[in-house]
Amino acid sequence: MTAIAGLSRKVADPVLTVAQMQAAERAAMAAGTSSWELMRRAGEGAAQWVARAAAGRAVTVLCGPGNNSGDGYVIAESLRRRGTSVTMVAPVEPKTETARTARSAYSGEVLTHADGLDAPIFVDCLFGYGLSREVGGEFAKTLQKCAASHSYKIAIDVPSGVASDTGALLGDISQYNLTLALGAWKQAHFLMPAAPLMGELKLVPIGLDFPQHTASLSSQPHLSPPAADAHKYRRGLLAIVAGTMPGAPLLAAQAAMHSGAGYVKLMSAHSHPDAPAELVIEGGNLSGTLADDRIAALLIGPGLGRTNDARDRLSAALETGKPCVLDADALHLIDEDMLEGVDATRLIVTPHEGELASLCRSFGVTAQGKLASARALHGVTALTVLAKGPDTVLVGQGAVRFFPRGSSWLSVAGTGDVLAGILAARLAHHGDPVRAGEEAVWLHHTAACLAAPAFTAGQLAAAVKPAIARLL
Repeated sequence: MTAIAGLSRKVADPVLTVAQMQAAERAAMAAGTSSWELMRRAGEGAAQWVARAAAGRAVTVLCGPGNNSGDGYVIAESLRRRGTSVTMVAPVEPKTETARTARSAYSGEVLTHADGLDAPIFVDCLFGYGLSREVGGEFAKTLQKCAASHSYKIAIDVPSGVASDTGALLGDISQYNLTLALGAWKQAHFLMPAAPLMGELKLVPIGLDFPQHTASLSSQPHLSPPAADAHKYRRGLLAIVAGTMPGAPLLAAQAAMHSGAGYVKLMSAHSHPDAPAELVIEGGNLSGTLADDRIAALLIGPGLGRTNDARDRLSAALETGKPCVLDADALHLIDEDMLEGVDATRLIVTPHEGELASLCRSFGVTAQGKLASARALHGVTALTVLAKGPDTVLVGQGAVRFFPRGSSWLSVAGTGDVLAGILAARLAHHGDPVRAGEEAVWLHHTAACLAAPAFTAGQLAAAVKPAIARLL
């Protein structure tokens, strides 16, 4: 998983929009902390990480016209006092009062161009988190020169040219080695296409308070072993409703059996001769088998198909009123009519990008981007939405969770079925869709690390067992 400082803490770090970050800064200033003090804290905190990365090597700092340039001047002065060789490049003078204060506190020389620079470390303070347009003109040329002539690149807050709220790229963006988030995480730190260009992420606290926020960076969960008096039903009976294709639900079942559920049943008309002996397979009338009061949660979608029979099986699952994971084909079948009379707060959907678009069409949702689409879909339906991919986002009752990026080796067929099985097992265990979503993503990512490169979905499912051990 992507290295991020502070993930083991129990209190989740907020992930803010531009407007929320600006409001937090205004609140701090209204409470008596000056703008200059906030800038000093940010610059001094960032300078510690820059100095650590530089390890005595020379550093170039590029500044622009706004407050982000003030952070750069503070960083440069802090490095200069430490004895680091610093070259400051600023094509223009700062325009804000606080940034001008930082400029006046910098004791070194300031260049207006980046010609002939050869320092190994580059610090990008050209533009900050509020940028909404493409970097152009001389700014773009200077930024490109610095990026090309330095081997190790550090972005302050976000790389110049990244839209902080969406992760969109406002022009050509170089690959950075390290990004230092000032004060709080921003949404772009965890959204494609910007996130993989930022390298390692570090958070630099500056003493802000965030009394109200729903979006946060998910912290690694701590799982517990079964209670001393536990039995298989108390740990959770999970029923997986299969359909026309036998492979996908079997993969999900194998993952679920390693994910904490006490009992897993596969409700399928197929014989599954290659199924493990521990997996109970039930055929017959689906409505009858689903009437078992001991079933704690359901999973439907992997291998379901999109036929009329598949739709009937989905309807039967929803009519139970039990907590349910809807995955794969179920995401193309579900619509407003099927949700009528159903408590959608007990349901969690797991769409990838194409499935999320399909769900939005089915429910009349119009939004741009994964995060906005997931939020809007949840708002219209009350479904918990685990929008999966390299920038997985979880949106549920009063919560938005971002995650560190998982292994890129997860981009292989069947890993989504494994995630669905893990998620359903955790849901059967305690019944909380948001909690189950967080646990499932962490187990999925941890299993990918343990499965080693070039794993298959089956090998990933087997790695869920040691992943559980890692999170105990």
